[in-house]
Amino acid sequence: MRFPSKEIVEQVRKKYPVGTRVELEVMNDPQAPPAGTWGTVYAVDDTGSLCVHWDNGSGLNVVYGEDSVRKLEVTTVCYGEKREWSSRRDAEEYFLMGIMNSDGSEQQRYAKIYAELQSLFRLCTDEEDH
Repeated sequence: MRFPSKEIVEQVRKKYPVGTRVELEVMNDPQAPPAGTWGTVYAVDDTGSLCVHWDNGSGLNVVYGEDSVRKLEVTTVCYGEKREWSSRRDAEEYFLMGIMNSDGSEQQRYAKIYAELQSLFRLCTDEEDH
């Protein structure tokens, strides 16, 4: 296997900064977590591999050019229910529909989350102290 150039490693680091949430698509390792497992990037090593703390406790790296993940772009919390969205657009559409189909305090909750989505927050919540 050839290692990626320094430029490519830097691109990977920019695409997956520390704290990025990812979902495993493919990992070519018999000890791999199952596809669909979520995790948090804690580093990108000098070979371009993602160092991930998987939610199931696994610590296997995502090897550049071999394995595949996708970013989980945004998290919302509404009425205490946490939800990970792979598409910010899907989350915006959901909360916009909530605004249009509700009123009063419920509508205000949806509107607060929608405004945070529009402001590109990674964590959007209906909690007042956020």
